[in-house]
Amino acid sequence: MSSTSAVKFTSTIVITFFLSATFIPSGKSQEYFARKISRQEIGLGRQKLSHLHFYFHDIVSGPNPTAVRVAEAAVTNSSVTNFGFVVMMDDPLTIGPEMSSKIVGRAQGIYASADLNNFGLLMVLNYYFTEGEFNGSTLSILGRNAVFSGLREMPVVGGSGVFRFARGYAQARTQTFDLKTGDTVVEYNVSVFHY
Repeated sequence: MSSTSAVKFTSTIVITFFLSATFIPSGKSQEYFARKISRQEIGLGRQKLSHLHFYFHDIVSGPNPTAVRVAEAAVTNSSVTNFGFVVMMDDPLTIGPEMSSKIVGRAQGIYASADLNNFGLLMVLNYYFTEGEFNGSTLSILGRNAVFSGLREMPVVGGSGVFRFARGYAQARTQTFDLKTGDTVVEYNVSVFHY
């Protein structure tokens, strides 16, 4: 065998060995980008429909506000709708409309004035529950809140924990709005499908 043939033969063996080695199962789980799985594999049982009722306390005044303005646009203060302001919140959720009633969770996220002509907020938040069977679970809300309408509806777009794969809707109705302080209590009724 000539030296050229030997080099070609050796190169072919090395390349063949390299390519075949990448396809030999190693006994460990294979890496993958996507795969189909069964409902049982991730613990999905029968779908349930739950209704939750609570009160959301948006406190913007006093020494311990639960909602604070973190940004605004140059036009915000001259806009009739305060267009462009952004508020970060960590609002308590209670069983009753009084702040002294039992806290069952928090509303954590942002709301922003997103309408030039009518007062409408973009709501991006999680209801994080701290009590009962939903303790540690969240529901995610993403939608428009026309705060001066009697009844508003926003979609539930997901969740975690007990609410994994959640979908549904949240209805909001203002319970009290203090014109002097801006503090607001909102009643929420949430209907959600989950597993």
